[in-house]
Amino acid sequence: MKAVVVNQASTGVEVVEHELPRVGHGEALVKVEYCGVCHTDLHVAHGDFGQVPGRILGHEGIGIVTELGEGVTSLKVGDRVSIAWFFEGCGHCEYCTTGRETLCRSVKNAGYSVDGGMSEYAVVTADYAVKVPEGLDPAQASSITCAGVTTYKAIKEAGAAPGQWIAIYGAGGLGNLAVQYAKKVFNAHVVAVDINADKLELAKEVGADLTVNGREVDDVAAYIQEKTGGCHGVVVTAVSKVAFNQAIDSVRAGGTVVAVGLPSEYMELSIVKTVLDGIRVVGSLVGTRKDLEEAFEFGAQGLVVPVVETVPVETAPDVFQEMEEGKIQGRKVLDFTR
Repeated sequence: MKAVVVNQASTGVEVVEHELPRVGHGEALVKVEYCGVCHTDLHVAHGDFGQVPGRILGHEGIGIVTELGEGVTSLKVGDRVSIAWFFEGCGHCEYCTTGRETLCRSVKNAGYSVDGGMSEYAVVTADYAVKVPEGLDPAQASSITCAGVTTYKAIKEAGAAPGQWIAIYGAGGLGNLAVQYAKKVFNAHVVAVDINADKLELAKEVGADLTVNGREVDDVAAYIQEKTGGCHGVVVTAVSKVAFNQAIDSVRAGGTVVAVGLPSEYMELSIVKTVLDGIRVVGSLVGTRKDLEEAFEFGAQGLVVPVVETVPVETAPDVFQEMEEGKIQGRKVLDFTR
């Protein structure tokens, strides 16, 4: 089968012929239809989390179940399911049993610690594959499988409520969906911040009330404070230390800053301001199976519409290069149905 893997030097990706995976107990074989390309895939391809040469990438996979292993009762052949970053938890630790399963210390991650969804066929742990509701386009569902559920959970962590101001730093593949969830699901007022005019224009089209171009505004945080009185919450999807530092100064007293992007740097944080203003800084890692189920449902209802472009699998190396250069609008999705 055709698959996109980390090259042997861990400097990028290559498209190869790979053996078909075998289905074990509690597993299901999925014929992949689509798999989105995420910035985390780029990190994995470059060995930023540890080198995994030969690993099949992808954690935004969507496909149809074609075979069930022994003991599977949660799926049936013909179901459309996800292949997500949260591939499997241990099921019995304090995190798995208290609704924080993505923090499981024995977690398996698709496209990193186990093979992912950038292949014609993939194996999933049946109880961890989330069903895609009818009416949701599978190519759009692929984007929700990571970018969507990640931002949906982050907006939850920000404590978004109707009428409050939520700022989204980074208006790319994740940020665009964050704007939509904040505006159309939580009914908040939304500020979108980026340094690319085209991404900000798209953010405005999908619901942003205010857009701020970091290249054109001298003091982004001060500008947001002036226009909103300070945001109640900020979600940072940008892979930029600058964005994280600006986010802290963008919230009002009692506000929450949610870290999502993964720059390999440290953010600067005034302890005095954090204490005196009662600011919360939290990390948010993708979402649970329940979060993904909810995120899918809002997509099926048409409240959130991912901006996706399907491309041939053979173009994967070019897509990764475009992502590294910051040239992608919305989400590029590898099409395994062609």
